[in-house]
Amino acid sequence: MQKPTLPKGTRDFGPEQMSKRLFIFDTIRETFKRFGFQPLETPSMENLSTLTGKYGDEGDQLLFKILNSGDFSANITELDLASGSKKLTPKISEKGLRYDLTVPFARYVVINRNALTLPFKRYQMQPVWRADRPQRGRYREFYQCDADVVGTDSLLCEAEIVLMIHEVFRNLNIQDFTLKINNRKILAGIAEVIGVPGQEGTLSVAIDKLDKIGQEKVLDELRGRGFTEDTLSKLDPLFSFGTLDLTTTLNQLKTWLSVSDLASKGIAELEETLLFVRQYGLANARVEFDPTLARGLSYYTGAIFEVKANGVSIGSVSGGGRYDNLTGAFGMPGLSGVGISFGVDRIYDVMDELNLFPASAGQGTQVLIVPFDSEARSVALPLLSKLRVANIAAEMYPDLTKVKKMLDYANARAIPFVVLIGSEEVQTGVLTLKNMLTGEQHKLTAGELVTRLE
Repeated sequence: MQKPTLPKGTRDFGPEQMSKRLFIFDTIRETFKRFGFQPLETPSMENLSTLTGKYGDEGDQLLFKILNSGDFSANITELDLASGSKKLTPKISEKGLRYDLTVPFARYVVINRNALTLPFKRYQMQPVWRADRPQRGRYREFYQCDADVVGTDSLLCEAEIVLMIHEVFRNLNIQDFTLKINNRKILAGIAEVIGVPGQEGTLSVAIDKLDKIGQEKVLDELRGRGFTEDTLSKLDPLFSFGTLDLTTTLNQLKTWLSVSDLASKGIAELEETLLFVRQYGLANARVEFDPTLARGLSYYTGAIFEVKANGVSIGSVSGGGRYDNLTGAFGMPGLSGVGISFGVDRIYDVMDELNLFPASAGQGTQVLIVPFDSEARSVALPLLSKLRVANIAAEMYPDLTKVKKMLDYANARAIPFVVLIGSEEVQTGVLTLKNMLTGEQHKLTAGELVTRLE
């Protein structure tokens, strides 16, 4: 018999893990709701025509394609096979698993544009799939929690994203994090200044890897894409901002990029966003301006965000940005939007490594009722209902068996309390509540017991 296995890059989540994951989901969802976002879901699969061309060449290569149903190869010829995967794929696959939640959201907006009130604010919490190489902190199936607003150019939306990020991570007790912010117009201006106007996409894809591969390999990649040594030498100032404070960085950037109107506009947008954040009164802001922050996704046109938890060797846990024309790919040009995405799986890994989950996050059943015999059940069942009405997670051991076995079950499940109901408890109506951690026992009426556990 073949041993069952999981596909690489995917995971099962047991009850304790799911309880902790739900704590993350609930925390993020409550923040989204407080900021006025509405819930939305889209299908797991999309037409490949919807997905391709939105994430750059590297992103397109990571799309999971779904083979057409039936005999997908029936009409394939030798010429088709010889033509290569790019030409063959449309003949055998029309759909793919979604790569992110932003492109499906843009597709949804276009289809439903006549029914939406703009600005439209939505949040979405669903899995996405990427045919990436699995490694620590990088999975092929993972959840994203997105919040986007479309139909407005206001930089107040960027400022609110900064606030939401702080609220989410502080409510998750991830206090030591860094929110990096940049603007793609600045990167486009850099491309102009170094003499490669219009190639900010290529530049961004390479710079996006700076933290992972270092400056020299970024430059090597750009050489491989046709950037000359003279062009690359003009890029030197970009790598010198790391240790400078915000004001100094902005001033030097303004001087370096003064000939680019686009860069000047990006810097002005950045400054206005940070002004709004200060006016909101955000305390102890964890915001840093990083002109090397690129985020390789090709649809970003304005502000870009990236969040990393400090003290752990895990990549970004949140990211997003402004996209001015994503819906244009679907026949609805000019609709601006901005959004943020939280990576639940990486957030889980951070919290697990740093032991940040509250004790209650993994707790399921709070009290187990242990009836000694069938007569005890007549007392146990009404008590079970009272506990649940009081919003206390409770269950009763289903079989009549040895008390030790039932207590062992409570210990194995880490259930902190048990209610022992024997003949004495049935006759007197006074129940025995046992604390499984300390071994202490208390005699209580049903009402007193419920009150103590609330």
